[in-house]
Amino acid sequence: MELYNYFRSSASYRVRIALALKGLAYDYKPVHLQRDEQFNESYAAVSAARLVPLLRDGEHTLTQSLAIIEYLDETHPQPPLLPADAGGRARVRAIALDIACEIHPLNNLRVLRYLVRDLKVSEDDKNRWYKHWVETGLEVIERQLAARPATYCHGETPTVADCCLVPQIFNARRFGCRLEHVPHVVRVFDNCMKLDAFERTRPEACPDAE
Repeated sequence: MELYNYFRSSASYRVRIALALKGLAYDYKPVHLQRDEQFNESYAAVSAARLVPLLRDGEHTLTQSLAIIEYLDETHPQPPLLPADAGGRARVRAIALDIACEIHPLNNLRVLRYLVRDLKVSEDDKNRWYKHWVETGLEVIERQLAARPATYCHGETPTVADCCLVPQIFNARRFGCRLEHVPHVVRVFDNCMKLDAFERTRPEACPDAE
């Protein structure tokens, strides 16, 4: 397998965590988003969206982090990243989507670039935008975790939801977001970071880290 990713991409970090949890080896293919390497012809030839992550597994070329993670879960079932029961799977997917669809899209690099380059938003206003959507988005996750406290987002083993939560907290801390209002979120994050799969795939540990 080959994983095209960027060390600071939270979506890429999700997939790195999933691969590590399942003990799967892969070739690390860096795509530097700050240098616009995603627009190079060589990468555009494999990625129609010109985004990361992208996983190549034999004849399959896969995009979108959650789709990749579910593919890995179906093709390499152990350890499972989704609960066995339908209700549990729905809850885990909901938490993952609250992060991947409600928080992350408003704060990824291309959105922040558009705010600054095209809409001429100041650096301070851009950072206020980022913090607002992250902090209010995490309040939703906090309420979900507080309703059913556990070691991880759902129960006593990591799931897709944890694969999404941890990278979002890394980015939140990098941008100086407030986190004291989400103690359950921080507790789950801390529990995840005790596991090797989360720790050794963190952005600073990547080959392309700066």
